[in-house]
Amino acid sequence: MLQVIGKVVILEGFVSTKVSQMAEATETRFDPDALRERYRIERDKRLRADGNEQYIEMTGDYADYLEDPYIDEPIDRDPITKEVDVVLVGGGFGGMQAAARLRDAGVDDFLLIEKGGSFGGTWYWNRYPGAQCDIEAYCYLPLLEETGYVPREKYAYAKEILEHSDRIATHFNLYDTALFQTEVTELCWDATTNRWIVHTNQGDAIKARFVSMANGPLHRPKLPGIKGIENFQGHSFHTSRWDYEYTGGGPLGGLDKLGDKRVGIIGTGATSIQCVPFLGEASEQLYVFQRTPSTVDIRGNAPTDPEWAESLPEGWQKARMENFNALISGIPQSEDLVNDGWTDLIGKMMNQFQNMKEGDNMSLEEMIEMANFEKMEEIRGRVDQLVADPDVAEKLKPYYKMFCKRPTFNDDFLPTFNRSNVELVDTDGQGVDEVTAKGVVVGGVEYEIDCLIYGTGFEVGTSYTRRSGYEVFGKDNRALSEHWQEGTRTLHGMGSHGFPNLFIMNTSQGGFTANFPHLLDETAVHQAHIIGHALSAGHTTVEVTPDAEDDWVKTIIGFEGGPLGGLGGPDCTPGYYNNEGQPNPTAAQSAPYGGGSIKFFQLLEQWREDGNFEGLEFGSS
Repeated sequence: MLQVIGKVVILEGFVSTKVSQMAEATETRFDPDALRERYRIERDKRLRADGNEQYIEMTGDYADYLEDPYIDEPIDRDPITKEVDVVLVGGGFGGMQAAARLRDAGVDDFLLIEKGGSFGGTWYWNRYPGAQCDIEAYCYLPLLEETGYVPREKYAYAKEILEHSDRIATHFNLYDTALFQTEVTELCWDATTNRWIVHTNQGDAIKARFVSMANGPLHRPKLPGIKGIENFQGHSFHTSRWDYEYTGGGPLGGLDKLGDKRVGIIGTGATSIQCVPFLGEASEQLYVFQRTPSTVDIRGNAPTDPEWAESLPEGWQKARMENFNALISGIPQSEDLVNDGWTDLIGKMMNQFQNMKEGDNMSLEEMIEMANFEKMEEIRGRVDQLVADPDVAEKLKPYYKMFCKRPTFNDDFLPTFNRSNVELVDTDGQGVDEVTAKGVVVGGVEYEIDCLIYGTGFEVGTSYTRRSGYEVFGKDNRALSEHWQEGTRTLHGMGSHGFPNLFIMNTSQGGFTANFPHLLDETAVHQAHIIGHALSAGHTTVEVTPDAEDDWVKTIIGFEGGPLGGLGGPDCTPGYYNNEGQPNPTAAQSAPYGGGSIKFFQLLEQWREDGNFEGLEFGSS
């Protein structure tokens, strides 16, 4: 069966990549060899020797880009030195689900530390106009049944998601446990007391029996290292810190202060796909600076049917999440409950397999590649249907494998380029040449603008400590960054030897699924099970054994030959899925569990049912 694993697609259950039943000859509407060559050319022109170093860290002169525009005023409180059973780092979906599952396990003595002004995580920061979930909300929004809520639309907008974050926090009484506008600066294990000392930017030194790190993978924004970026004299901001005081309006649009403004936005990734239609509608002139076009598939949003919502049986959300996860893993289901762009490519791959017959010698890789070509031709054809100018349409067509870059879904982005006030400035894969005091230079042409918006995403390939903003010091004062120097080292992606009572909510060495909150919930249940047991049994420490850690690292590395679908593979166009096209010596060891998320979740469930806590060592000193 086909299995999507983070950045790879594999066909699970086959010992050989040669398929015994071969594909029936079908007429194709494209030349595979020509597409392979076009993909290679487009990839090569975008390769850069500096990789992730092309981006600027938001420190020093650029620290202003990190300021929180959503708080009324900074907090002013005394430092805290109290002791708690658990500290949760992060107030996004991971931290909230971890807190909810701790409550389920009877653990109520915890503090939640969040750098933002409230709960929501990425949905606290990403309030740009048009921000919307790409996984259907009935699967994506966590704890719907527990809170008694059904989203208003199939794909919820950021405002509703932020409201649901408040609903979760209220339902599980999390506000009284939260320290907002507070950033962890260091975690230190105190072996004399068997406690973690949690230091923060507010001067706190909180003692915790256990710590759960739920920082999230995409939360530290980045700027492009473009020559002269510091020289721009107009207004500028990052999309994760949207300045509505300047643009007017709100997350649902109405950017009424841009009517006399020339606006430029750098980037055409998932964020820009969503906000560009609103900028195009409101601005006097909009320039969209593009290095690599995104895949833009059908969104097809729709309001929730009230009768359907009323008819939902108990356990409906978990069943739906598992149905979606199975479908994108290529496991046939009696019904596709979601039926969207995520399942479409996998469906095409399954159709290729089901149409096989003997005698054609089509390898598994070729079968998947042909389905991928078919899907990408469909996406490129959609550009021609929606964009009037053929030259502009051609520049908006992505020439790489599906899932080389994050797929997007939107019905308004492409038609925006039919507006007379919107201009696509394609850089032919090279990126912007320079930023001047007055504007942006591409190909020797200066585009004068009043406002420059950076839709350049978040840090991914940088070190964990840089992205989290703090270092973790375990036993013998050993740094986690040192322990992970050659790649992630954990058991089940959640804990490392030498770092007792520390849990990590992470994709590395875990069970990646496109529906990330599903993984977070499985992780939250698992760590709550362990913490609850340790506290009830009177254990002071729980630590991954060195043998268990070594065995899990071998398990992760042992899944060889997985990248058959090209997701983030070395043949992909550069992006954060493949370390900007640069070799990554730690990639194999830091990859998700190669057996796929479904097997991973089953593995965790069986581990808990066995009750042996295999791979963990408990201490009671």
